[in-house]
Amino acid sequence: MADQLLDQVRELAEGQIDFEGQKLAELLATALLAAVGAISFLVGFFLQDIKLALYIGLGGTALTFLLVVPPWPFFNRHPVKWLPVARNETNSQGIVVDGKVVG
Repeated sequence: MADQLLDQVRELAEGQIDFEGQKLAELLATALLAAVGAISFLVGFFLQDIKLALYIGLGGTALTFLLVVPPWPFFNRHPVKWLPVARNETNSQGIVVDGKVVG
């Protein structure tokens, strides 16, 4: 039973993400962390409360983590179409590199 539960958690954690999704995740992480840092600094500076600034920073970091780390479906909008696996080596099409057939 524990193995089945662990397999379900592993399947959720190993979701698919494409290259455009990686780019979006990096952009979101950078923008959100910069915005949260600036807001946290300004609130802490104007209210002279470092504890509140730290809580805002930690909360924003946790929110960014929850938005960026899981493989949400919107990170896989442009899946890569890979070439099919060649089943028969004699029937495979050669790849031409600099005028020479490779493979």
